Amino acid sequence: MRTSLAITAGLLLGASFGNSAAAADKVTLQLKWVAQAQFAGYYVAKSKGFYKDADLDVTINPGGPDVAPPQVIAGGGADVVIDWMPSALATREKGVALVNIAQVFKRSGMELTCRADSGVKTPADFKGKTLGVWFGGNEYPFLSWMDKLKLKTSGADADIKVLKQGFNVDPLLQKQAACISTMTYNEYWQIIDAGVKPADLVVFKYEDQGVATLEDGLYTLDAKLKDPAAVDKLARFVRASKCVRRR
Repeated sequence: MRTSLAITAGLLLGASFGNSAAAADKVTLQLKWVAQAQFAGYYVAKSKGFYKDADLDVTINPGGPDVAPPQVIAGGGADVVIDWMPSALATREKGVALVNIAQVFKRSGMELTCRADSGVKTPADFKGKTLGVWFGGNEYPFLSWMDKLKLKTSGADADIKVLKQGFNVDPLLQKQAACISTMTYNEYWQIIDAGVKPADLVVFKYEDQGVATLEDGLYTLDAKLKDPAAVDKLARFVRASKCVRRR
């Protein structure tokens, strides 16, 4: 009798472990940009096993200048995307109900970095210049700023030339643009690493210009939040991602 109970208990325990291993919920995260320090926390959570501890099997898809996270999630290619608030609001206006489930960055890191030898000293000097801007949802704060300055960004009588910027800083280094978009934690330092001295640059932080917006939020679709199982899975994902800051 005891032998039978032991065997039964062993089978149940084995089944429990087996179900636990097989029960890891799949989550696909779509990054807003290429893999870089900005998203290091998610890679650390994955490599350290924080997601595994939360019974999650997480896939992290890098982004890029031609990847629009809202389009990816709308097409079923991701469960969670990283996006900026203006882009998410514009997406909702188009009928894709994105919902912010966690706000990772509470301050903007966006800047417009200019060559001092371009003649740009203040925003009043932008007129007649070429300015590099990221699109795919990142352009909204810039356009808001230009509107605040009463500078036209399109048309035959445009006050500035808007250059659709890629993922490098070449337009500034090669003097194709007077100013380009940078982030405090990435592209600015790429310029410095390329040999440009800080004294040769003029930097305008969006925070200082009163046009900053919330960046790097975690977004999912409203429909997913109507499913308790999906809510549980996403809650575990957010908690496991936050573990990186605590450990």
